Amino acid sequence: MTDPRHATTPADAPSGGCPAHAGAVPLYGPRFLRNPSELYREMRQEHGSVVPVVIEGDIPAWFVIDYREVRHVLSNPDVFARDSRRWNEWDNIPLDWPLMPFVGYQPSTLFTEGDEHRRRAGAISDGLFAVDQFDLRNQSERIADDLIDTFVAAGEVDLMAQFAHPLPLLAVAKIFGLPEAETPGLLRDMMTTVNGDEGALEAYQGICATMQRLVAHKREQPGPDFVTRVLNHPAGLTEDELISDLVLVMTAAQQPMAYWIGNTVRLMLTDDRFSMNISGGRRSVGQALNEVLWEDTPTQNYLGRWAARPVQLGGQQIDTGDLLVLGLAAANSDPQVRPVSEAAAGNQAMMSFSYGEHRCPIPAPELAEVICQTAVEVLLDRLPDIRPAVNVEDLKWSPSVWMRGLVSLPVSFTPSYVSV
Repeated sequence: MTDPRHATTPADAPSGGCPAHAGAVPLYGPRFLRNPSELYREMRQEHGSVVPVVIEGDIPAWFVIDYREVRHVLSNPDVFARDSRRWNEWDNIPLDWPLMPFVGYQPSTLFTEGDEHRRRAGAISDGLFAVDQFDLRNQSERIADDLIDTFVAAGEVDLMAQFAHPLPLLAVAKIFGLPEAETPGLLRDMMTTVNGDEGALEAYQGICATMQRLVAHKREQPGPDFVTRVLNHPAGLTEDELISDLVLVMTAAQQPMAYWIGNTVRLMLTDDRFSMNISGGRRSVGQALNEVLWEDTPTQNYLGRWAARPVQLGGQQIDTGDLLVLGLAAANSDPQVRPVSEAAAGNQAMMSFSYGEHRCPIPAPELAEVICQTAVEVLLDRLPDIRPAVNVEDLKWSPSVWMRGLVSLPVSFTPSYVSV
């Protein structure tokens, strides 16, 4: 990753830092993790739609929490830009800052702007549009069955570790056309990277190396897969661009989908509106997936956007180079737009996949839903009496203000045996 403090900066990057916020709210800590929805309500009452906050290390930022303001920011990339080199706080950021992976400039589509972003994001979107959703569902079913086969005889399992986390990566590996011999190593490296375990940097480098080998393989043996399509796209991505964007797509897909699966299973096992229908109500899986996006969306908050010029937003003066944190979950809970529970079932207006030019590639949410819905349906079909193995109150959420998902989801069920 490029050291943003020494990288070439955009021509309109600021030279100074933004002043400390008066009465800033800490965007971290146990209170935030316990009940973020309650904290969003309090912020909205006290500060309105744009809240002065400090993130880890007491670094100042603006937290955009109302639906309309979040949408406005995401709809105006020329004003609220994506290139993190614009940040006016870089002189105060140490290289080992915990949030550096989110904001440190990298030559991937994530930080591009304007025509350059449209060129590269267009290649990704076009490659994903061609994915056959019926084939993806069949592949996801086989992956789910294979994973369940590894623990079905035990009568108990941690669904996060042995099902929700590996399944999305295995499905995306199929989309990429990754050779099966590469899959175990990629899965190991991804889990180490996502969990921040010892050796995380080496594991991330291992993911990059796997993508390099995959690109070389597809140059020699093209196939009907995403990587081949992007490789041959008229956008003409360079080798470095292609590898950076493949790593981005792979890593950006895995954890949100894992948490979407886990949060949905938790909802269906603990909420009477869903649990009473598990044994025959496949329709409720789609409803549960949608409700999770409104109530417990995996991507809670997003770093970020940087003001390209001074601007007023939600009654606050935003200076050039200021960081804006996008409160996607807070926007979903905005009482001005939040549908009542009954209406939420078919309402797709949530901010869970972001919005505007830098949203998830247009086909990605549909493909993610195919993978996650198939995973939950197969799980409930195979383990019809599945139940939580601990009290609901004892389930622990990941200690992150950026993502919302369970650390573990212990369940029990009647053991069965795999036919050979």
